[in-house]
Amino acid sequence: MKITLLFIILFCSILGFQNSYAQNEPEKKITMRLDSARFYDFVKQIESQTNYYFYYDATRFDSLALDLNVSNQSIREVLDQVFKGSEFEYAIDKQNRIYITAGQKIITQLQPGLFNPDSPGDGPVSYEGPENDAKEKLLSSAESKLHEIGIKKTRISPGNSTLTGYIRNAITGEPVIGAAIFIESPSIGVTTDALGLYALTIPRGKHLIKVKSTGMRETQRQIVLYSDGKLDVEMRESVIALKEVFVKAGMDKNVVGTQMGTVKLTIKDLKQVPTVFGETDLLRTIMTLPGIKSVGENSTGLNVRGGSTDQNLIQFNDAVIYNPSHLFGFFSAFNPDVLRDVEIYKSTIPAKFGGRLSSVLDINSRDGNKKKYVASGGIGLVTGRLTVEGPIIKDKTSFLLGGRSTYSNWVIKALDNPAYNQSSASFYDLNLNVSHEINEKNSLLLTGYVSDDRFRLYGDTLYSYQNKLAALKWKHTFNEKLYGVFTASHSRYQYAMGASGLPLNSFDLKFNINQSNFKADLSYELDPRHTLNFGLSSIYYKLNPGTFTPRGTQSLIISDRLEAEQATESAVFIEDKFEVNPRLSITAGIRYSFFQYLGPKTVNTYVPGFPIDYIYQDSTKVYGSGKKIQNYGGPEYRASVRYSVFDNLSLKVSYNTLRQYIHLLTNTMTVSPTDIWKLSDKYVKPQIGDQLSVGLYRNFRGNKIEVSLEGYYKNIKNFLDYKGGDSLIMNHNIEAAVLNTKAKAYGVEFLVKKATGKLNGWISYTYSRTLLRAIDRESPDAPNHGNFYPSNYDKPHDFTMITNYRLSHRFSISANFTYSTGRPYTPPIGKYYIDGGYRVYYADRNQFRIPDYYRADVAMNIEGNHRVKKLAHSSWTLAVYNVLGRKNASSVYFQTIAGQVNGYQLSIFGQPIPTITYNFRF
Repeated sequence: MKITLLFIILFCSILGFQNSYAQNEPEKKITMRLDSARFYDFVKQIESQTNYYFYYDATRFDSLALDLNVSNQSIREVLDQVFKGSEFEYAIDKQNRIYITAGQKIITQLQPGLFNPDSPGDGPVSYEGPENDAKEKLLSSAESKLHEIGIKKTRISPGNSTLTGYIRNAITGEPVIGAAIFIESPSIGVTTDALGLYALTIPRGKHLIKVKSTGMRETQRQIVLYSDGKLDVEMRESVIALKEVFVKAGMDKNVVGTQMGTVKLTIKDLKQVPTVFGETDLLRTIMTLPGIKSVGENSTGLNVRGGSTDQNLIQFNDAVIYNPSHLFGFFSAFNPDVLRDVEIYKSTIPAKFGGRLSSVLDINSRDGNKKKYVASGGIGLVTGRLTVEGPIIKDKTSFLLGGRSTYSNWVIKALDNPAYNQSSASFYDLNLNVSHEINEKNSLLLTGYVSDDRFRLYGDTLYSYQNKLAALKWKHTFNEKLYGVFTASHSRYQYAMGASGLPLNSFDLKFNINQSNFKADLSYELDPRHTLNFGLSSIYYKLNPGTFTPRGTQSLIISDRLEAEQATESAVFIEDKFEVNPRLSITAGIRYSFFQYLGPKTVNTYVPGFPIDYIYQDSTKVYGSGKKIQNYGGPEYRASVRYSVFDNLSLKVSYNTLRQYIHLLTNTMTVSPTDIWKLSDKYVKPQIGDQLSVGLYRNFRGNKIEVSLEGYYKNIKNFLDYKGGDSLIMNHNIEAAVLNTKAKAYGVEFLVKKATGKLNGWISYTYSRTLLRAIDRESPDAPNHGNFYPSNYDKPHDFTMITNYRLSHRFSISANFTYSTGRPYTPPIGKYYIDGGYRVYYADRNQFRIPDYYRADVAMNIEGNHRVKKLAHSSWTLAVYNVLGRKNASSVYFQTIAGQVNGYQLSIFGQPIPTITYNFRF
């Protein structure tokens, strides 16, 4: 007993000596120099030099700039200098924790009877201030309090545990996708998935968890991690300040990620680009990025790195859209008020995507507000839109309903030319989203979309086309490591053309394509630096190539119908993302796709050994329903490597192979509603492409300025071009009207982007070439004698500058300038006499170019006051499209008049077009 008592006395003496020594330990002096630094950087330096730790509301300091020069001073001397003359107060407790508040006296002391030996620290902190509501607000602040995670223990055991939870928008309840959740020491971080879910594996103990996302206010949580546990975080949208607010999350992705040729735009990015008729336009904003072009001013068809318009996979909430344009291509088919973001892949295409050669345009809509009812919309000169959203079951189920339409006929009627003012044009689109959170591990998203376009030329021919899609997406979290998204969707595109001006020649022409799709995308996190993505997909195509019928009893048109086509396309994939070390990351994957062209179908046969031409057709072969006509398939390889030369400079290399089994047949320069989709069959082979890309990525000024330089080389086999003089509409021998060609494309892309600050925007430049050559170079139909020739969309030089400057909280101005080389065309160069008449002789295909294109646009956005409590928030957008009045040639065409061939240039917008749009939100 005496020995035990002596041992206890000795132990207490040693403990008291250690505490006394710790309290009397000389304070470490601080030396630092800061020029216009953020308060966050100041805190980081203090915490790295000393054992002090800060607790404060980060949102109060987001625009504070510090100029500081201290040498060998104490922490109190430094803080006195920093906060001199400001409203901020500080206090330091015995555990070297520094508490900072605004306008309040801080007292650190032990509260009698409240000390808990199991909790870290020396007791709670009390605050004495003039206002009780400020006191309560601070005491209840999620950022100020300490969150204890897991099963509480008197001693924290060494090792790692996993912190999981959801990051949501505090106002709408929607998940914040792609938010960064991380700690700085050691440097460990993850991003949220499509559910807003994260799983962060970190050492057990005390940490400051930071959460950042573009467009959201940065937040943080102070935690003690005892074991696996959960922490949900709500984020608020950032309020634009006159002083710059710097959001770092995700801004170094272009440097540290393995993706190449990938750009993600938010709705905020889209709204700052002036467009014709003043409405935010997704596709026209996409066209301002390097490597993405269009052949005409009125076209929304995308030509990405030398690819044709059909080589782009355009997905809206994982359902395919075949025609993404409205009103002759002047508008994109996507309502800006329902969009959340868009991501385009044009170099490193993830293995989960397939079926197209050039790019993937992944468009996502918002889920809808789960907390309150909201309405928004806008009224412009030719279009109007309205979106309503709100909770069906608060915090669990929401809806979003958006509609858009045009009243553009008044503009057409005002034209002076009688050939045009007798025309008409209209469109509408409807969006419906229903989002339901079953529980924390399961959620559903139902998407419906309908668009309809109708326009009549010269009061005679009526054109119409429609997009329809429906998709059901189930997001399921199996555990903190395994996550999956399962999607079933159906897409339909159809067009019709009818003429009734001359009863004897009146007709109706119709076409449609249907696609039913199922896919499963899963992700398994082996560890924070190693992730496996895998899954499968299956598509069933049903295509009706055309029906041609007489309209009315007087019509002499003979009815004609092309046989339907059907096929299946299936694929499996696996992809491995591995961070070897902080400097080296590798992504490697393989996708195996398999295509079957199926009956019922009557297939033309041709004389063996001769070209596929009408004159060599010998018979037909009939296949029954479901019978296999032709199989295609093979592996598609995806690989990319990122090496960080420095923290803000990286080198990337990627290689892709892709297969495409569906084709768009067209002999027009721009996307036309009457273009024909065609499935691969016995004669029309799948397109196969491979692309090698190399890029340098560098960020400046703390990731505020992004600079990238990418070069690429692409080969394409079985690229389809058309034979001169052939018709593609209602052609029963369509395989004889097209040419199989080999394509090569190469280029260099340069991008400078500034995403933050009062002045932001980007500058892009692209040099690219796209050349075609007939595979059968000896064929009499081979263009240019079997040599390479430019494609219709070969435009070597392309320069774009997008700028946005915020003058104040309420006023901002935007301007953009674009220049590009004129696209190729084929002119007539002579006449010859044969078979009793004159014929026109044309030059080699695409050997001449229309004049170069350049255009400047300006816009001003005027917002209402920013009061939180008001009936409606509104803004006005004033814009001038083509402010220089440049008469850019969209195309060149030729007409023979009195035996003389005359050439003409067609300009779509030959003068400045002012617009005004009123936007509102309730």
